[in-house]
Amino acid sequence: MEITATKSERNTAKKALLLLNCAMLALGNCGGPLMMRLYFLRGGKRIWLSSWLQTAGWPIILPPLAVAYIQRRRAADGSSASLFLMKPPLFLASAVIGILTGLDDYFYASGMARLPVSTSSLIIATQLAFTAGIAFLLVRQRFTSYSVNAVVLLSMGAVVLGIHASSDRPNNETDKEYYLGFFMTLAAAALYGLVLPMVELTYKKAKQAITYSLVLEIQIVMAFFATGFCTIGMLINKDFQEISREGKEFELGEKTYYLVLVWSAIILQFFFIGAIGVIFCSSSLFSGIVIAVLLPVTELLAVIFYKEKFQAEKGVALALSLWGFASYFYGETKHSKKKDDQTPETEMPQTLTA
Repeated sequence: MEITATKSERNTAKKALLLLNCAMLALGNCGGPLMMRLYFLRGGKRIWLSSWLQTAGWPIILPPLAVAYIQRRRAADGSSASLFLMKPPLFLASAVIGILTGLDDYFYASGMARLPVSTSSLIIATQLAFTAGIAFLLVRQRFTSYSVNAVVLLSMGAVVLGIHASSDRPNNETDKEYYLGFFMTLAAAALYGLVLPMVELTYKKAKQAITYSLVLEIQIVMAFFATGFCTIGMLINKDFQEISREGKEFELGEKTYYLVLVWSAIILQFFFIGAIGVIFCSSSLFSGIVIAVLLPVTELLAVIFYKEKFQAEKGVALALSLWGFASYFYGETKHSKKKDDQTPETEMPQTLTA
């Protein structure tokens, strides 16, 4: 669908879309780990199943894509409208990133099975450093004093949290299990620190216009291949045969077991949609910063719902994270205002495609 809009209207629409994707990212980033941990705390043991759930909710993207297709058909005025916007090179790139995402899902689920939410969150916070470094190499991410300050502050928050990480070690867990969970979570942080800049690089190198409808198509392809990767792991590990038995033995009841699985898939899909949507509206570094600033919030929720310990270090980390986010947001706002001042707005309307 084509609409005409001035530069000011386009900027307003982009900010609204950014806000929407930040909200979806916040929902998935805070709710997803809590749902995953609930599964393991109450008797769930299937790591491949937990990995599979992280991307299995991709069908929820189909309704908005159907609406976008109907709009394209109406705008075509009787001409044929393409069912899919994605071209083969973009499909291939999305499939590769999807497989990497599937591997990352396994690393993360392995860590979540062995570590409290508060501990896994502080390790995942290191993802920001990986994202920043890889974004600089892949997409020549522009760094300002504000963004560098944000990365330093958020990384310091992770270090502060790590001072007493071992105090959250689950009872009756061996050193081997604990350190396996630690390094698997660290691997998940590093790999997703690669995935986010790769998504941004895919946007930049795509030989077609990137619209939000296309972003949703990219997410479907990524999630489909990630889910396929984890499905193979489930088949090899015979997880599908164990779901029924595990549901009957779940501490909160069989009905609750299936509700946990379904809502885990839905909430985590919001995380992935939000993450690549923020990249579309801003950058992979900003997406990484939003994820990092939400991690202490996730820890607070874990303290409330799962009675995990809340030391003074977690309060300090929360303050550092909010300070870092405010620094980055202020820097981006200042840069955007400066750019607008240097480029006078014209009254000539421009065409946007949905």
